[in-house]
Amino acid sequence: MKIDVVFLTHNLADMPSLTRLVEEIGFDGLWTAETNHDPFLPLALAAEHSQQVTLGTAIAVAFPRTPAILAYIAWDLARFSKGRFVLGLGPQVKAHNVLRLGAQWEKPVTKLRETILAIRAFWDCWQNGTPLNFRGEFFKLRLMTPFFNPGPHEWPEIPIYIAAVNEKMLRLAGEVCDGVHIHALHSVRYLREFAMPHIEAGLKANGRNRTDFTVNTAVFAIPTDDPAYAAQAEAHARQQISFYMSTPAYRVLAQLHGWENTAHKLSQMARNGQWDDMPKLITDEILAELAVTGTWAELPTIIHRKYGNLLDRVSYYLPFTPGYQEEGWRATVAAFRQLRENKNPTHQS
Repeated sequence: MKIDVVFLTHNLADMPSLTRLVEEIGFDGLWTAETNHDPFLPLALAAEHSQQVTLGTAIAVAFPRTPAILAYIAWDLARFSKGRFVLGLGPQVKAHNVLRLGAQWEKPVTKLRETILAIRAFWDCWQNGTPLNFRGEFFKLRLMTPFFNPGPHEWPEIPIYIAAVNEKMLRLAGEVCDGVHIHALHSVRYLREFAMPHIEAGLKANGRNRTDFTVNTAVFAIPTDDPAYAAQAEAHARQQISFYMSTPAYRVLAQLHGWENTAHKLSQMARNGQWDDMPKLITDEILAELAVTGTWAELPTIIHRKYGNLLDRVSYYLPFTPGYQEEGWRATVAAFRQLRENKNPTHQS
């Protein structure tokens, strides 16, 4: 299991020093989210100031960008990073697409499938000279002149991951993607009984195996070394869980665990703007299912025991700030690496 760091928000001016620190500490991957900043721009800086760390979006919203735009961005980042870039895409939800991003919301699973296949058609055209001739329900792409063709490079096999919560998107991930971003609002039961069966059905439909696929997620982590910080981390986890559980699109987890009443109450509170009161509905039972608690050095072993072989890459749903709890982050990364080396004594970091 690899340990990554995710930046939910970022300042471009800070990316060079942040990236150097991430790599020096020993994280395996650095991911950027699309929240209040563009997710791609910081990765160009990260690529320039790193040598080994995997770089990716977790996630970039797909529908406001055309397949061509996504293909060009990924192509350039893969070339510049020397093959370390992962294109992570997600549909977001209808309200944000329509009311914030100005994009149409139409058959999201079908449209995301076409987006992925169209992106790969561009890459095949540029790398192998295959004529561009993609025809789908949403995209009909057949124009690629030499002036607009960036040409081949040494790292054309660019992984695509998608964010997936529900059945059809999970199956799509297994069918046409290299990996999946599982939402932080998950449990081991959700993974075992819901997510993985749908992913594996998608893999089987395309003649692939679980070893061909990467499962990546963030976990709500509560490090206990410092009681004051532990209290902050627990409050942060309860707040985020309550926010996500209020979203109808993520209702499958509540249904699986019998938390529907709580989820419906949270939805109503969100509509009423009762954000400060929502975390009070996250019981200790819910928190225990959805979060991990232990010292920074213990958390990797706790996560390994809890998840087993369900996950390939993991990050903590905690802000990473240089100089703040940094020794804890270092202890966690070192423990993840030690676990990996103990499992595979011939592993070279």
